[in-house]
Amino acid sequence: MTEHLVDDLAAFPADFLWGVATAAYQIEGGVREDGRGPSIWDTYCHTPGKVANGDTGDVACDHYHRWREDIALMRELGVTAYRFSIAWPRVVPLGDGEVNRAGLDFYDRLVDALLDAGITPFPTLYHWDLPQALQDRGGWPSRQTAERFGEYAAVVAGALGDRVRDWATLNEPFCTAWIGHLQGQMAPGLADLTAAVRASYHLHLGHGRAVAAIRAAVPDARVGIVTNLSPYEPATDREADRAAAVRADGHGNRWWLDPLHGRGYPPDMVEVYGVELPVRQGDLAAIAAPLDWLGLNYYFRVVVADDPTGQAPYARPVYQPGVPRTAMDWEVYPGGLEAMLVRLTQEYGARRVLVTENGAAYPDTVGPDGQVDDPERTAYLAAHLAACARAVRRGVPLGGYFAWSLLDNFEWGYGYEKRFGLVRVDYATQSRTVKASGRQYAKLIAAHQRRTRGALR
Repeated sequence: MTEHLVDDLAAFPADFLWGVATAAYQIEGGVREDGRGPSIWDTYCHTPGKVANGDTGDVACDHYHRWREDIALMRELGVTAYRFSIAWPRVVPLGDGEVNRAGLDFYDRLVDALLDAGITPFPTLYHWDLPQALQDRGGWPSRQTAERFGEYAAVVAGALGDRVRDWATLNEPFCTAWIGHLQGQMAPGLADLTAAVRASYHLHLGHGRAVAAIRAAVPDARVGIVTNLSPYEPATDREADRAAAVRADGHGNRWWLDPLHGRGYPPDMVEVYGVELPVRQGDLAAIAAPLDWLGLNYYFRVVVADDPTGQAPYARPVYQPGVPRTAMDWEVYPGGLEAMLVRLTQEYGARRVLVTENGAAYPDTVGPDGQVDDPERTAYLAAHLAACARAVRRGVPLGGYFAWSLLDNFEWGYGYEKRFGLVRVDYATQSRTVKASGRQYAKLIAAHQRRTRGALR
């Protein structure tokens, strides 16, 4: 841990949240236990050829049974907040109708144990695991799914809201709509522009319905949404490439941020897609319900060139040689995190921003002593935390940082090939081992807390 990075910690406020993040389908397992219904990811994983090595989330990290052990790991790291997701099909197996009390009880116990451990719970209501029954009735392209999401939010907030104040509605709606409905590379595996645009709209509307439901149940709730954003840069100074970067930014950033901030949908992108939005009276106001915080998931920047023969937004990524990359082949670019944090503050007026995910996959090696030395991940986290500090010094109201991820886990279409965890999981035995990056993260947390205590004396 360099002294320079320790000095950077002085930029963070005393109540800065040091967190880790996970998602239900990626870690829980127990997909057929205690009344949980099937999700679109269960269906997708069991469709041949969709996921590397035929992997599924059936067992994953067995967190459904090992959650106490995982909370103990969080205490060992010293984290002060835990962002997890609640599995809609575990709570309301058919998407609407009967509530599964056993499913709610799982999260009830989890929340109590987190609070007992001094860890603030940050539940996300939707991290991609739509009940398959709702998909069979139209999925996110259907308005009814947005309405059902609001009802589900009311159930969860009613059950946990006496103890949980911090809530996220959706995780990365970009991925659900564009990757799941346009590119066909995530559940439900569609490649239909009209369906994708309608899904994007109803995800926004579902967010709005959930915000209202949470605030009705928890009057002092702090509600946000988690967006994955990247800076988009043109590959050359050609006008066509500059225009492609604007479209890519519209597709990846403005389409998701503008409606949330009362600006409606970007007209240039409505024209690009050529799909009529199913707007009804009152929808846009519901979507733009004021946020208490805005979540940023950041992993990489994207350099693009014009691609008139491709699919919307007609911009293709251009590989940048000679730059460090993760095992996901994602460019390591900490400056992009700083840039996006500043943009959210200056352009969108965010009152509070949280880095809700940031992390890197690398091909970890277990040493003869059973330990995992992962210097690349350690350096990645340090560089991105330094970028956060620079952003704070530029006036960004950054309230916390959640490392992705607490555990190695099921990495969607990549199966178990890619490891993001601060803690290694041996999937054959389910044993957990804190990696060097996890130990470094713990030292940073402790250093910030010591500095904060010293400043308060």
